[in-house]
Amino acid sequence: MRISRTENTIRNIAAVGVVAFFLIPLIWLFTTAFKLQRDLFTLPPVWLGFEPTLRHFNFALTQTQVLRFVVNSVIISAGTTILAVVLGTLGGYAVARSRLRFVSASSYFFLVLLMIPPVAMLVPFYLIMRDLGLLGTYWAVIILDTCYNAPFVVWLMSNYFRTLPQEMEEAALVDGASHFQSFLRVTLPVAVPGIIASALYCIIFSWNDFIFALLLTSPATKTVPLSIMGQLSTSQSAWGTMAALSVFAVLPVLLIALLLNRYFVQGLTAGATKG
Repeated sequence: MRISRTENTIRNIAAVGVVAFFLIPLIWLFTTAFKLQRDLFTLPPVWLGFEPTLRHFNFALTQTQVLRFVVNSVIISAGTTILAVVLGTLGGYAVARSRLRFVSASSYFFLVLLMIPPVAMLVPFYLIMRDLGLLGTYWAVIILDTCYNAPFVVWLMSNYFRTLPQEMEEAALVDGASHFQSFLRVTLPVAVPGIIASALYCIIFSWNDFIFALLLTSPATKTVPLSIMGQLSTSQSAWGTMAALSVFAVLPVLLIALLLNRYFVQGLTAGATKG
């Protein structure tokens, strides 16, 4: 059915309006980070035309060690993503290619694991990390984040592998390749969009994690979200500094999401609609 020019214009306007609505918090955040203290709570809000300042960024860089927190977040996110994607991809492939019915249907069980409230895991995991001597280290948060990310990766990748024809693997086996070689050289390269979608999910989850990092890290391993909370106090809250720290928290993940958006949509759509 042909769409008229008027309908197309209305759709474009509606799309721009929806995007603008969801961008308002980001715009407010970024403008707040550059505002003077006197302009933070003016009514009506000043979106443009205010006197910009780098005072909040200077304070964040010199007084809060935000770069160290960013490095900590990168280490935890990278470790979590690598572990979760490797374990989840191997597990998803095993589930997808299994001929046992209960194993093939078990991918939905991994989604049930995500329904467990994170708070319910904190006390036993805190005690386990304490007894292992890992409390306050990167590994404490990485392991717990992996426990939450890996089940989703297994579910997503198992459904994604089901969309791939098995004839390619069978042809590799006929040519003399082992099952592992067939998986590594034939199946894995084709599954890159699903792997990237899984990795992006893991990055976002672990980068934004607050409650696990709050109880399992030490002052030396604090992450960016914790540094933002550190600016709150009962007497006075440094809203400008919090906004500047939030920019450091939002910008890396936002850039990664924009760069990998095409692969994320492709992988997530295939993994969520098959099986």
